[in-house]
Formats: sequence, structure tokens, C-alpha cells
Amino acid sequence: MLKALIKTMRPRQWATKNIFIFAALVFDKQLFIVESFLRTLAGFALFCLISSSVYIFNDLADLEADRQHPEKKNRPIASGRLPVSVAWTAGILLTVITLVTGYLLAPSFGYVIGVYFLLNLAYSKWLKHIAILDVLIISTGFVLRVGAGVTLIEVERFSPWLYVVMTLLSLFLGFGKRRAELALLSHGAGSHRKVLEGYTLPLLDQYIMIVSGTTIVAYSLYTFSAPNLPANHSMMLTIPFVVYTIFRYLYLIEVKHAGGAPEEILLSDRPFQIAMLLWAATVLAIFYLS
Repeated sequence: MLKALIKTMRPRQWATKNIFIFAALVFDKQLFIVESFLRTLAGFALFCLISSSVYIFNDLADLEADRQHPEKKNRPIASGRLPVSVAWTAGILLTVITLVTGYLLAPSFGYVIGVYFLLNLAYSKWLKHIAILDVLIISTGFVLRVGAGVTLIEVERFSPWLYVVMTLLSLFLGFGKRRAELALLSHGAGSHRKVLEGYTLPLLDQYIMIVSGTTIVAYSLYTFSAPNLPANHSMMLTIPFVVYTIFRYLYLIEVKHAGGAPEEILLSDRPFQIAMLLWAATVLAIFYLS
């Protein structure tokens, strides 16, 4: 039962989704300030826990639909390996502990994770069934992660351009995920996830084309217009890595029919991983060695 609970908490997704809380720390040049790093690390841990409580409640809300899904039927709650009563108890305990600890860490941080939790409850109950709005809510969750990182440290040089880039990037991943799900489930998609009835593959391709292009433009504008960047515009050297990762993701969802779980791509696709590591190394070199 403990194994089933841990699997339901999705620890594999903790780093890939909640790492964005470190954006303020890195881009405000405070990565090597011990106090700022430890506060952000604590915030990261709490966001992992509140995310896990959301996953539990989401699986409880999707119980019947998951049992009809070709892959999700094997989830612990849907398969019966994790009793519903245990899942409810674990979800409530995780939520209370995280919200109280988050408020003690920083009141504004507690408010952010509170908003994140309530928004995701509304998503699990109602909003995930509304086309377009469902992806916007997912995108908001990633922006809140970035905002949560800002509340934990004394920010001096963090650029609001990063909120724009994060919004567009998360929309890109969200629509890509919906496309992969629609392609996988084909004609029976609506019976597995109601919101897929509001999408078609051509429509999603148009959405993806719009947000992928604007993501590249927004990031490019950030690299030479944000006030905290080096005057020699060296941050523009990171643009090719961003372009490649976006193109690689498009290749994977269009040709390889992956993308139903974007975090799995990050954990398994070697070229994608290499590009992200090179991007991160270049960013760190520009911010901390130039």
C-alpha cells in the first residue's frame, strides 16, 4: 500500500514540473547565496508535496474515467491497489501540512501554494472539462511555480519577461500533451477524457504552431531586452538551444507519437536532455562567470 501511495504521489514528476521554482533564484543571480538557496529548496520540497496532494485528489476525481483508459487503468487508485479511504486521508494530511508549513516559511508563499491548490481542485472537478481553459489552467500552475520562487527571496534583477516565456512554453507543452492524447485514443477519446471532444488534431496543430512561434520570439526578446542581462547580449547564445528543444518536442509528438506525458520526454529522450543541459550550462556561465 505504501508503494501504491508513493506512486500516486508521482515523485518522478517532482523535479520536471517544480524545478521552475528555482527560476527566480538563478536568474536573479542568487544561486550561490546560501540562505536564498535553502529557502528556495524548502519551497521546492513543499511544492512537490502540494503537487502530490493534487495528484491524489485528481486521481480520486478521475477514478471511473481512469478505469476505462488503456494506460491509466493501471494507476494505484483505479486498479484498487490503493484504497480510496487511504488516498483521501493521505491527500488531506499532505495538504494541511504543506499549507501550514508554507505559510510559516513565507506568508506570501503560503498564499501562492494555497491558490495553486484551490485552482487545481477546481480544475479536477470542473475546469478540466472545458476546452482551451483546461490548458490555460495548467499553464497558470507553472507560472505560479515561478511566482512562488519570487516570494521566497529578495528579488532585485528578476525580469517579468520570464513570466511571459513560462506562460507560452507551458501552453505549448499543454497543447502538445492534448494532441498526443487525442492521437493515442483516436475515435474513443471523448469517452476517456471529456475535454478531448472539444479538440481536433488540425485545431491543436494550429494552437501549437502559434504558441511555439511566440515562445521563440518571446524568449529571443528576453535575451536582449531584459534589464538584468549582460550588456554584450551574450544571453542570445542560448536561443539555438531553446529553438532545438521546441523543434525536438514537435518531432517527438508528430513523428514518434510521444508527448502524452511531457515529463517522460525529459526523463527519457537523450537529445532533448543534452540540449537542456547545454542550455542550462550556458545560462549559468553567462550569469555567474561573465
